[in-house]
Amino acid sequence: MNEAGWRSWASAHRVDLLLFGFSLFAYVLSSGSLLARQSQAPHFVWQADAFLHGQLHLTARPPNLNDWVFERGRWYVSFPPFPALLMMPFVAFQGLAFNDVAFTLPFAAANVALLYRLFRRVQEFEGGARSEWDHAVLALVFAFGTVAWSCSIRGEVWFTAEVIGLTCTLLYLHAALRAKHPMLAGTALACGTLCRTPIAFSAVFFLLEAVLDGGRLDRSNVRAALGDAQRLKKAGQRLALFAAPVAAIAATMAWMNHVRFGNPAEFGHSHLYANRVNRDIREYGLFSLHYLGRNLRSAFLLLPKIELQPFRLAYDPNGMSLLVTTPLFALLLFPRERPRLWRILWITLAAVALPGFLYQNNGWQQFGFRFSLDYTPYLILLLALSGRALDGVFWLLAAIGVAVNAWGAAVFNRT
Repeated sequence: MNEAGWRSWASAHRVDLLLFGFSLFAYVLSSGSLLARQSQAPHFVWQADAFLHGQLHLTARPPNLNDWVFERGRWYVSFPPFPALLMMPFVAFQGLAFNDVAFTLPFAAANVALLYRLFRRVQEFEGGARSEWDHAVLALVFAFGTVAWSCSIRGEVWFTAEVIGLTCTLLYLHAALRAKHPMLAGTALACGTLCRTPIAFSAVFFLLEAVLDGGRLDRSNVRAALGDAQRLKKAGQRLALFAAPVAAIAATMAWMNHVRFGNPAEFGHSHLYANRVNRDIREYGLFSLHYLGRNLRSAFLLLPKIELQPFRLAYDPNGMSLLVTTPLFALLLFPRERPRLWRILWITLAAVALPGFLYQNNGWQQFGFRFSLDYTPYLILLLALSGRALDGVFWLLAAIGVAVNAWGAAVFNRT
């Protein structure tokens, strides 16, 4: 691209670039002392180092015992490896001292710009009257009015996975809208799954978009789609292209799991060393209805608490109600409009959220319910599509959310 082309591109994406730059600056500033050193959970750095040495197990004993796997005399990282793959070029130069906090921040800022561009893309395809200003505000609400803020500024394996998983989710939604780019959508989905496995269930979005071919999700349109041979053929072709990269990446991951743990479906979470939830895993498994009540409580019922010695407002490391961290989500109960994507997005959101509610871990330690980041883009997109104006109620709830999450960014695990 020549200079004129770059200028034209920059002019067309000026808001995206401003959002990226502002978010990166704010995230770096609020990261503060966390940015000065590698995080306390640099699992992906160590995994990248292992890959660079041509092996799946670590080259040395890990720096601590928090969420590592010790199996048959070798140490492993159980977390899906896509962030580690991205880190490999940097770890090749800097070794095990590579700063995972600095690595995570640009992805976090890019998510804000990608979400803004997704709003504009959806409106281009689906119609709507929101301005660039409206969409920029909603993107900033995501950046600073949700738990994305406190999760984005600290590195650490759990939060880096969330942040890069969000990047993949947003790229996936760009490609999956109207099933326009099947192979790109499949690749983004697979890479996202190798950050956060619940992202795999967002495949339902592409499936519905491919079958409905721009139509609404209702009985008459589904019946028409299933009864039209040409539409079914077109949907089948799109789904085949979508599935190809998914299958290739899934096969590679299954081989990796089999080599490490003797089971293609085992990432290693059942073998965590010195982990507080091992007893639950042995008794109930990784997923069970037994965990549902605890996880729902972490996501919707836990509130800030007042401690007396010393006197202060404190958070529960098990989580915090989504309606406290992002009170704007309450407006989704009162939409003014329900456009074509409304049902599709809710179905996808539910599919992504359900595994987290049945999982053996509620996200501890965290400020707010961090697993909600897997489906926060859907919640914000639904808010954008709800037809609600950016009125006084919106600004009040947004301001409360920003204040709560500023508190989280300032105090979460700073000691």
